[in-house]
Amino acid sequence: METQKFNYDNNIVRAFLYATIAFGLVGFLLGLTAALMLFYPELPEFLFGTDDTTIKSLASGNIQGLINTQGAMGFGRIRMLHTSAVIFAFVCNSFFCGAYYSMQRLLKTRMYSDTLSWIHFWSWQFMIVAVVITFLMGINTSKEYAEHEWPIDILIAFSWIVFGINMFGTIAKRRVRHLYVAIWFYLATWIAVAMLHIFNNLEVPLSFTSWKSYSVYSGVKDALVQWWYGHNAVAFVLTTPVLGLMYYFMPKAAQRPVFSYKLSIIHFWSLIFVYLWAGPHHLQYTALPAWAQAVGTGFSIMLIAPSWGGMLNGLLTLRGAWDKVRENPILKFFVVAITCYGMATFEGPLLATKSLNKIGHYTDWVIGHVHLGALGWNGFMAFGVVYYLVPIMWRTKLWSVKLANWHFWLGTLGIIFYAVPMYIAGFTQGLMWKQFNPDGTLLWKNWLDTVTAIIPYFKMRFLGGLFYLSGAILMVINVIKTIKVGSFQKNVPAEAPALANIGGTRKEGEGVHLWLERTPTLLSILAFITIAIGGLVEIVPTLSLKQSVPTITAVKPYTPLELEGRDLYIREGCNSCHSQMIRPFRDEVVRFEGKNGQYSKAGEFIYDRPFLWGSKRTGPDLHREGGRNPDSWHFKHMYNPRITSAGSIMPRFPWLITNKLDRTQMVDKMKLMKNTFDVPYTKAQIDSANQWADNQSKAIVQRIYSEATDVKDQMTKEKTAKGGAYVPLEQREIVAMIAYLQRLGTDIKTTQIQTASAE
Repeated sequence: METQKFNYDNNIVRAFLYATIAFGLVGFLLGLTAALMLFYPELPEFLFGTDDTTIKSLASGNIQGLINTQGAMGFGRIRMLHTSAVIFAFVCNSFFCGAYYSMQRLLKTRMYSDTLSWIHFWSWQFMIVAVVITFLMGINTSKEYAEHEWPIDILIAFSWIVFGINMFGTIAKRRVRHLYVAIWFYLATWIAVAMLHIFNNLEVPLSFTSWKSYSVYSGVKDALVQWWYGHNAVAFVLTTPVLGLMYYFMPKAAQRPVFSYKLSIIHFWSLIFVYLWAGPHHLQYTALPAWAQAVGTGFSIMLIAPSWGGMLNGLLTLRGAWDKVRENPILKFFVVAITCYGMATFEGPLLATKSLNKIGHYTDWVIGHVHLGALGWNGFMAFGVVYYLVPIMWRTKLWSVKLANWHFWLGTLGIIFYAVPMYIAGFTQGLMWKQFNPDGTLLWKNWLDTVTAIIPYFKMRFLGGLFYLSGAILMVINVIKTIKVGSFQKNVPAEAPALANIGGTRKEGEGVHLWLERTPTLLSILAFITIAIGGLVEIVPTLSLKQSVPTITAVKPYTPLELEGRDLYIREGCNSCHSQMIRPFRDEVVRFEGKNGQYSKAGEFIYDRPFLWGSKRTGPDLHREGGRNPDSWHFKHMYNPRITSAGSIMPRFPWLITNKLDRTQMVDKMKLMKNTFDVPYTKAQIDSANQWADNQSKAIVQRIYSEATDVKDQMTKEKTAKGGAYVPLEQREIVAMIAYLQRLGTDIKTTQIQTASAE
């Protein structure tokens, strides 16, 4: 058979490798910044200026510098930027780097199109830069791991489709008949991410010249779709592609074959089937239908089997080669990565059980769990791939094995100092929240008591982050030094016999899976069906059946001003720290709604686009916040939380008090809600929207002035000083934010809840 000569493209691999390293450092630094702000919330004041004389500042002694940032350094924005940088910039680039390298060698061909490779690379990096800019500006949807607004969602889809065309085209022109297991995982990743991304990010733009959009789903339905996506972003962005890398790079580094071919088959099909069902375990005890919660728990527990099958397949690949682990830092990284994968995939199903979920959910236990996977599994796999590729691609030895070992130990210490304190903090929070005195009152009634108790663990977490970042910096030094002494080869000569056409029908005596491995189209179709089943069973009934979300007659749409306030709440990323979901637990009902005694009902969220249930409580739940505190309290709390709540770690929002509220799209928002989502605004309400907002604003300001004469005096002084440039308090953003906060949970005020079906 004719032997064909061709070249592997290392240039695109190098580009993704550089992006992996650069964005890895950015993601780690952003995470470290967020960790610092949780015990030093005055960081933005230190950097930009403050009027608090007890805080040292690099800027002048006023708060204008902080106001001028417009919240770019706010915790909510930094936190979502950190998660997006780690997931989309660091992990995805590391996957693309490893995939472009391994696919060419496994398929014995150059990538289908160099042009598509570079379109994929630059469109993905442009997307990342756009995410940084928009998030810092407060342009986001608030949906966890999917905070990007609609133009960026389209760009992600475009780039992903380009990658898919290139991958399927490369498979079509391969010179190897059977697809190796790593390729199976790449295919499943592409299929699942495309499906998840498209369906979760269905949104209606306010206009095609505006960044603002609203989810096509609302309330409970939005929550189900989001966590179907959110959990499976972990599954098909942070897990299956990295498993594909494991199946290629671990055997290569160990110079051993994969332990078990049969176990690889079982691992692949069971994992992609079970994962899609597990999303609802993020919504235990919420207003989600009970059957969906139960399904999520059941399949989450089932996940232990395929996950541990993959872990064992990876670790047992080292049989007979464990002596190499002592000397080879690449194998050290891979071994700890796979071990962390096993630990995280055992802990996840445990947290999905209702017994542990009621203690762990909304606490830092979940944060520790997530970072065990992100730092240990994703980070260490990426580091191992980098250390493997750089010496090969630059045709030299690693500059310093000793430095790589230092990186390994610093990274391992970082994981330990991060995860263990977060576990302790989570246990502490979960138990303190639930403790009662003998007389039936909460033992820790003041929320801040539960916050200050875990500050030492926040500091230890920060130390762990420093260790981890320091190790990554050592890697950068090592890579640069290795590259300098090496010689890069863009096009690597290779040769392989052409693949004979034997047809797609199954041959006599040929195993079913062997047949599938040489028929990638059928393999992809079956993978899609396997992946899609779970989503169809869980999501379609919830979206199609009106009965799944009973209507509560007392629940009314938001006023125009409240709608604007809700958008400000989303802009500032407030849902990063505050949940809006009171679960049916005695401690939560007493803590967050003692008088009313109402936990959150599904029908209360029908006008919430997007839902804002949150996944972490750094601050208290806000679903019954309306009427709990005076308007003036919210005004001062936003200006400086430490005025109203000594010891608070909430950041300041002084720009809300100085900014004029932009009402130019207010009427358009109401029209969109009515015409597209059938929100029952009347024509008269829409026509009088500005007057409606004016009246509500005036009432709020009157209450503020009557409750806090110091605020009234300050506004009077400001009016005198600014003259014609003065913006009345009624027209400022803070009033809209207060309107929204004071509305939360106020529709239900009686113990008799009347539903539409009960009328």
